[in-house]
Amino acid sequence: MLPTLTLAAALALAPSQGAGKLDLTNLRITHGLQGATRTSAKFLPGDPVFLAFDIDGITIGPDGKVVYTMGLEVTDKAGKSWHKVDPTERVEFAPLGGKTMPGRAFVTLGVDAPPGEYTVKLTTVDGVSKAAGEFAYKFEVLKTDLGIIAAYCSQDPEGKQPAHTTGFVGGMVWVQFAATGFKRSEAKKNQPDLKFEMTTLDETGKPTLAKPLVDEVTALEDKFPICPERFSLPLTRPGKFTVKLTVTDRVANKTATYDLPVTVLPTDK
Repeated sequence: MLPTLTLAAALALAPSQGAGKLDLTNLRITHGLQGATRTSAKFLPGDPVFLAFDIDGITIGPDGKVVYTMGLEVTDKAGKSWHKVDPTERVEFAPLGGKTMPGRAFVTLGVDAPPGEYTVKLTTVDGVSKAAGEFAYKFEVLKTDLGIIAAYCSQDPEGKQPAHTTGFVGGMVWVQFAATGFKRSEAKKNQPDLKFEMTTLDETGKPTLAKPLVDEVTALEDKFPICPERFSLPLTRPGKFTVKLTVTDRVANKTATYDLPVTVLPTDK
């Protein structure tokens, strides 16, 4: 593996009853581990690529035990392997049964990952029936530039517990993200000068508040190539919203934005 691309892979499989071919369907990229579908397959260096899909056909034992293996490989456009995770046995517990359940995988790009097209191939094999399923997904790494990466919702301020981008009135999430590709001012001891804003838009595209939420970062250790940020988002009324995140680099005089869809459902009566 080249040092310019690091990869972390995880799979959270919730299996289904029966045996036969493993169908990995409804493949999509998402905003974070539990987020809504993302429309663009283009990523900046340092961004995680989250993949979500449905799994059909894994065998559930009479005690709910499921045994399977998962392997993953990332290759570039020329077919060169950048990282490979050999098939590893996993044991899960599926007390709810069912026929179709969700799967997750992710690839984390290094902050100095070279631009270009990559393919991630994932394979899964049922430990009982030996049925196999696989998919290949292409994504593009862009050149390093000012931008917002790793945008997702969490249940906690520290961002350790991922949250769905769909919630209920009365709930609370934290919008986590980071700025990358910003400049530092030599005149100010090599420090950045970043302005972060969060504007929430309703379904018609109208801001829900007259002014955005604002935070600024003017001090960051040299060893940190990205600048993490967060805003709280109480879910106070139902609707479909767009959380527009903005970072302004006042050293380079550049601005970048990122749209994170959030849906709030009414509570059951």
